Amino acid sequence: QNGEPMITFMRDLQFLSLTIWVGGIIYLSFVVAPVLFTRLPNIDEAGAVVGVILPRLHWLGVICGGVYLASALALARSFRAFGRAGALAVLAMVVLTLVAQMGIIPRMDKLGAEMGSIERTPATSPLRKQFDHLHVVSVRLEGGVLLLGLAAIFLTVRELPK
Repeated sequence: QNGEPMITFMRDLQFLSLTIWVGGIIYLSFVVAPVLFTRLPNIDEAGAVVGVILPRLHWLGVICGGVYLASALALARSFRAFGRAGALAVLAMVVLTLVAQMGIIPRMDKLGAEMGSIERTPATSPLRKQFDHLHVVSVRLEGGVLLLGLAAIFLTVRELPK
């Protein structure tokens, strides 16, 4: 009973961090990006805007993941908290996000700079082929993070004390 307000607060932090992260991914993927790629004059401009937004979402996600994991650790008072399904999903989300942000995106940025214009570079160009492949990998990573996030919400709800 004594620690109940703190337990409630830590659980609230877990859910808040997950919903901010997952909501951000959903909003960018299903609202912002489609609007940018259909309303801006070309894919270069749309890509440039997404290129500013996406790293911010990634770092926000990493912070949210840290909040979730710190809350899980505080609740369990043991590193065994990281072995729970919800925490494992969040750890995977953080890893995939960092792979995208620190591994894939810099390579895409470099290729984009070498091409000058993605839109004007023929699909047959080796640079464009590399870029398109990395874009597919990036989208799959983001999709994986989203699915893991939805799973983490579900799993975290299931971990609530009965």
